[in-house]
Amino acid sequence: MSITGDWKRDLLRTLFSRPDEVMLDLGAGGELLVARVRAALSALSLLLPLLALLVSGGAGSATELVIGLGASIFINICAQIWLALANQRRRHGWLPFATTTYDVTTTTLVVGLLHFSDPVAPFNSIVVWCFYLFSIGMTALRNDGRLTFYAGGMAMLQYGLLTAALLAQAGSAEQLVSVDYGTVSVAAQVERLVLMLLMTLLTATMVYRMQRLIESSGSDGLTGLPNRAWLVQRMPRILETVREEGESLTLALLDLDDFKRINVDYGHLAGDRAIRHVAGSMREILRQKERLVRIGGQEFVLLLRCPIGNAWERLDRLRHLMAERPFVPERGGDPLQITFSGGLAAYPSDGGDVSSLLRSADRRLQAAKQEGCNRVVARDV
Repeated sequence: MSITGDWKRDLLRTLFSRPDEVMLDLGAGGELLVARVRAALSALSLLLPLLALLVSGGAGSATELVIGLGASIFINICAQIWLALANQRRRHGWLPFATTTYDVTTTTLVVGLLHFSDPVAPFNSIVVWCFYLFSIGMTALRNDGRLTFYAGGMAMLQYGLLTAALLAQAGSAEQLVSVDYGTVSVAAQVERLVLMLLMTLLTATMVYRMQRLIESSGSDGLTGLPNRAWLVQRMPRILETVREEGESLTLALLDLDDFKRINVDYGHLAGDRAIRHVAGSMREILRQKERLVRIGGQEFVLLLRCPIGNAWERLDRLRHLMAERPFVPERGGDPLQITFSGGLAAYPSDGGDVSSLLRSADRRLQAAKQEGCNRVVARDV
């Protein structure tokens, strides 16, 4: 596949797939920030009808003033509700989509209400329409490309349907001309839709860039697996989730046996290929919500959502799987058996945080090495 094709595939995968736990955790913080910004903007929106009245010298429509004040009060009440939900310790996966739907739909309703003060206002009003762009732009803080396209698509659909309905309702060309808002132009409405599309693409690019930066800082460059920094950062949240959901978690610390011989006998490039070969086999035993982490040159951590006894059985099957798939260091060369030793630690009986779990697992890993390698130890001897 071409480089261009790889780039496009990576872009689409990043933007349209569910973000990993790190991105979702950062997105929860972004949702709280959005809620605070929404509350601040909603409070400032109370001034807009009054400023419009002052600028017009009192010549503005009383209906428009009432609509503006009523809408401002409504969005302030809702903004406080969303802020309260975002402030909760429990993370709601549906909240970003719910608040984005609210942001876009509220803008559409206010634009539609402007029709009762001036039939041209929904088409040519700038201040209210800009909140579509704000709604799209703020999705960048949630670090979820799906949300960005959801917001952009909803904004374009709602505004397009609203303008089409209002244009169809107009009985004559004179109804599309206003002293305050000028003349309605279909081309101008198309331009607004194009601006929404451009804002969506720009915001999606920002989300993609942010996701790539986070991935690169928490990923192993050789295998693409999460690294030690990811483990330290994510583990508190993982343990909290396990505790809240009443699940089991076993941390497995694995170390490849006598791995240096590959680098010495065949070179570091062969060693890199061997690491990727091993990582591919380890990935195959993972289930939903489980993780494989590379924390060192030949050390891996498996986070398994199962009791320690079941984890031992799964790792024993992994040992047999790796024995059936020897590594070939060079073309035409003899296959090499790569084995590992492992130590297991169960949460919370063997530790309540990542440091204590790693200490328990490392103690059992050293016991496995002393007993002859190529084995997994689940209990202290």
